[in-house]
Amino acid sequence: MSRIGRKPINIPAGVTVTLVPETHEITVKGPKGELKRMLHPAMIVKVADNVITVERPSEAKLHKSLHGLTRTLISNMIEGVTQGYSKTLEIQGIGYRAQKQGKSVTMNIGFSHPVVVEEIPGITVEVPNATTLVISGPDKQMVGQFAAEVRGKKPPEPYHGKGIRYAGEYVRMKEGKAGKGR
Repeated sequence: MSRIGRKPINIPAGVTVTLVPETHEITVKGPKGELKRMLHPAMIVKVADNVITVERPSEAKLHKSLHGLTRTLISNMIEGVTQGYSKTLEIQGIGYRAQKQGKSVTMNIGFSHPVVVEEIPGITVEVPNATTLVISGPDKQMVGQFAAEVRGKKPPEPYHGKGIRYAGEYVRMKEGKAGKGR
């Protein structure tokens, strides 16, 4: 049996979980927002006494793989509406900087034009200093996807290390051209 799937999920105070068995839709409301998700119809989800349990109908390979996944998705929803998720991006390079203007962030990252990134609903972008972006929100998948899209505007290059990287990300550097001076 799945070790992760077996664990019950405790519902903290201030969080309401609504499960519609006919449509297999779960709604989690909390202080940071509201999240909805369609669950796989094969999984058996029960909400009772501030505890959520996930069970599988059989030992089929599909059901085994969905068991832990379903439990983790529900757990991430609850954690998202209580604490939220965030990713920190660092901008490295001479003259590279970011600036927040209303609901958009303008970045100068080595192009002939500034790159403007608009906040999407459910995601907030903060700029604590000119070379740091903090992307936060209740949905773990949306935060990660938005951070990856921002990083994709100028990923770190391996020769000088310039670009946008996750905080703590190691960029493996390459040597320059060999054979100079021949």
